[in-house]
Amino acid sequence: MTSSLLFNSATLSYFAATVMFFAYLASKNKTIGLAGTIASLFGLLVQTVAFGLRWKESYDLGHGHAPLSNLYESVVFFAWTIVLIFLLIDAKYRYRAVGAFVLPFALMGMAWAQLMGDAQKQIQPLVPALQSDWLLYHVITCFLGYAAFAVACGVSIMYLIKAKHEQSSGKSPAGGVLSLFPSSKILDDLNYKAIMIGFPLLTLGIITGAAWANYAWGSYWSWDPKETWSLIVWFIYAAFLHARITRGWVGKRAAILSIIGFVATIFCYLGVNLLLSGLHSYGGG
Repeated sequence: MTSSLLFNSATLSYFAATVMFFAYLASKNKTIGLAGTIASLFGLLVQTVAFGLRWKESYDLGHGHAPLSNLYESVVFFAWTIVLIFLLIDAKYRYRAVGAFVLPFALMGMAWAQLMGDAQKQIQPLVPALQSDWLLYHVITCFLGYAAFAVACGVSIMYLIKAKHEQSSGKSPAGGVLSLFPSSKILDDLNYKAIMIGFPLLTLGIITGAAWANYAWGSYWSWDPKETWSLIVWFIYAAFLHARITRGWVGKRAAILSIIGFVATIFCYLGVNLLLSGLHSYGGG
């Protein structure tokens, strides 16, 4: 049994969960919604074991580092954090319809990772800049923050759909698929709570990244493209929270800003690595 095989199994589980969540929206069958949650949990557990096995494989090859050092490993870890945050929210609120708007992010990440070439999947020794415990702290905090923003984005899309229906139909109750959506007020609150989770994690990620940069390159901040875009993302979500707390921004404006923030997050994560050169360029390989 190899870690690659287990990652493939996790991908299939997330695919099954996504299909089940969409089937739940179509059928309104609570059993199917529960099956989607169970498939998500199964995939998360399989992927967790896969991470442990890949870590062991790294030691067996004489490298001995956490599986968080290249684009392939970071993408599968990102997918893992998205499912983790979703399941925590699902365990508390039981809004299974949210899965249809969040699990696809994890599924797309895992599918893309599995389609990468063998060279990108290989376990390689760490470059000098990555040989630090700060790598673990920085990556974990950043991606947990990114995952919370992914959940907020999915919820915001749901909010815009639900709010548009409520605006067009007045006070008449939603029918069909929309009847399974939480109320627009609850969706707005979930968006806020997810960002309240993600923002301090992103802040910790930037702080640990600065400490890591000082260890690796002798400077806490060098305006590298990755650092600059991380700051842009931080300012977007800081503006969201500031507008929410001081100016009472709720509803459509908050949902749109949340989606913009996640688009910026994805560019910070993937666009910078793949399109721009800088101190973080090793992350694209």
